Amino acid sequence: MTRRPTKKSFSPNATGPLNGVRVVDLSRLVAGNVLTLQLADFGAEVIKVEPPEGDTLRSWRVKGVETAWKVYSRNKKSIALDLRSDAGRAIVRQLAASAAILVESFRPGVLEDMGLSPATLHQANPKLVIVRISGWGQDGRYRHKPGFGTLIEGYSGFASMNGFADREPVLPPMYLADCMAALNGYGAVMVALREVEVNGGKGQVLDLPLFDPLYSMLGPQAANYKLTGEVKVRTGSRSTNAAPRNVYQTKDGRWVCLSASTQGMAERVLAKIGKPELAKDPRFATNIERVKNGLELDRLIGAFIGARDLDENLKYFDEAGVTIGPVYDIAQIVQDDYVLEREALIEIPDTEMGELPTHPVVPRMSATPGALKSAAPTVGEHNEALLKPLLGEAEYAKLCQTGVISKGKKT
Repeated sequence: MTRRPTKKSFSPNATGPLNGVRVVDLSRLVAGNVLTLQLADFGAEVIKVEPPEGDTLRSWRVKGVETAWKVYSRNKKSIALDLRSDAGRAIVRQLAASAAILVESFRPGVLEDMGLSPATLHQANPKLVIVRISGWGQDGRYRHKPGFGTLIEGYSGFASMNGFADREPVLPPMYLADCMAALNGYGAVMVALREVEVNGGKGQVLDLPLFDPLYSMLGPQAANYKLTGEVKVRTGSRSTNAAPRNVYQTKDGRWVCLSASTQGMAERVLAKIGKPELAKDPRFATNIERVKNGLELDRLIGAFIGARDLDENLKYFDEAGVTIGPVYDIAQIVQDDYVLEREALIEIPDTEMGELPTHPVVPRMSATPGALKSAAPTVGEHNEALLKPLLGEAEYAKLCQTGVISKGKKT
């Protein structure tokens, strides 16, 4: 019997530790949506302010379904405003006056051109935390350059280190720069919110370019370059810090990943491939020498693993306490017993797909867990509920009629 992901229903009345925190989200695409997803999952009221055609993320469809939007915008509310109009921008100012956090990802200077500068917003709401997402930051010579993650993944040094020495640099196959910025921004927002709520401080501006978080994850590369004068070469799946560490193909055409970052683990690997004497061989006796002679070490390990199928390798090395695991693709992940029993993959109700397979609230918290309250909204789904009380019935009707407030347009 094929095991299925756990089905999770929505709990519309659930609250979380961020209950009562209002977030106005003016961002587009991935970074802002991932940041505000974390806030929404833990109870914040996230109001997506979309243009009439909707967030650009909605256009990333698979077989006509907005899968990226559905995954990254659950638990949020949507209003659709024409921000080219004075009235539309005035509504944003009103919403920001009652918010704790505002997130935007316009090119630097655009917020100011719209009459929504941080100074203006702070004049009305001194405690507002403003997150400004961009490619390159609010200052510096590149501030006006396009800020797509692809450019950052190349410029930051990441792509130059990724891949194999005899091939082209490799860009990541997922939204790496965006998600790194989102998670860094989420942590920074919590720091800024604590300053306001616990320390009695004022709101502030968080300058969050995609560049900074990804560049910071390169760790000691600049220090290493200063010491050696050498640029780190691409090494594929091998590590320049510890060996053995690589992926190896099994007899049945599958792949495993193996890592032995400690001396004891490396000696265990050598013993289990039938070469215990190599632990005293000068080429492999220490980690430094194993790294230097990594190609030969990989050849020996690869030959052993290549003579056995996946399951046999996993069982053999697992029983010996060696750090080894399968290299999965998504088709294998969604069927894996560990993933399913941990409910790392769940299914939530969806009007188009029946159930939408996705991740649960991350991380899991024992006392103040997040919750699944609602599916990702349609464009402008919450216009009336949010804006009619704010504006009054007559003004709301007028702005709907003039198109400042929109029901959303199909793209």
